[in-house]
Amino acid sequence: MPPINLPAIITPALLQRIRGHPKVPRDCWYIVSSVTLSCLNRPDEIPKVLRGALGEDTDIHGRKDGGRDGKGGGESGIGRSHEEQLRIARRMREGLVKSSAICGLPKTINALFSLKAVTPPSLLDDPMTYSPSSRPSEIHDIQMSTILHRGQTFFNTVYGKISKRVMSQMDRSGTEDLGLVARLFYGYVLSNTSILTPAETSLILVAGLVPQDVNPQLKGHLRGAVNNGVSVEEVRAVRDVVIWICEGAGMGMLKDGEMGLGWREEVAKI
Repeated sequence: MPPINLPAIITPALLQRIRGHPKVPRDCWYIVSSVTLSCLNRPDEIPKVLRGALGEDTDIHGRKDGGRDGKGGGESGIGRSHEEQLRIARRMREGLVKSSAICGLPKTINALFSLKAVTPPSLLDDPMTYSPSSRPSEIHDIQMSTILHRGQTFFNTVYGKISKRVMSQMDRSGTEDLGLVARLFYGYVLSNTSILTPAETSLILVAGLVPQDVNPQLKGHLRGAVNNGVSVEEVRAVRDVVIWICEGAGMGMLKDGEMGLGWREEVAKI
């Protein structure tokens, strides 16, 4: 039996609204959107984001590219060079790879294959060739201690003065392997800044946490984004965009005793 068809989330109107948010950091809207959709288990909607980022979509009036050309996320995709299109595709892929740390690898796998299905071959990176992230080299050619130290530095920046306490709590969760997993993710996945900056990485974490109704973790990463150089206004803007997408997927505030897809309390703010 084939899977059922679900209602669209990324409508032309929503895409235009997201792209036009004046406070979303420049060139980040499509990364945040694709990560949110992956965490919502809607990889089928990610191709719309790619087309919007490359300028291949139409707006609600059927005109090419409904975004604004200018500040924030509202930049036009028409006339992008091949190099710029490749940069966008790589940034989307890297955002999804990094989101595996919080959304889970199965969702990341499905999201990346959904993205690949609509990505022109010239915008794909073949295995065993040039790696824009340099992760293969980091695994095979660089000492693990160097990578783990980089990850710890990134972790310390995110959590600031409470970083030692947070890591200690994970080490004492009943299995120190939780702390080990965190160190591996921060070292080999999150702290790699070859494609995305620390600030952009923090926004990915925010985008992946909002749909999961995990306020204890979200609170730390909202502040962590600021620690990584994102302004409070930009963090709030990304939070808004993620909530719009979640609401488009049917999420909302749950009532007492109610089951279903939604939030049990107000999404954490900064």
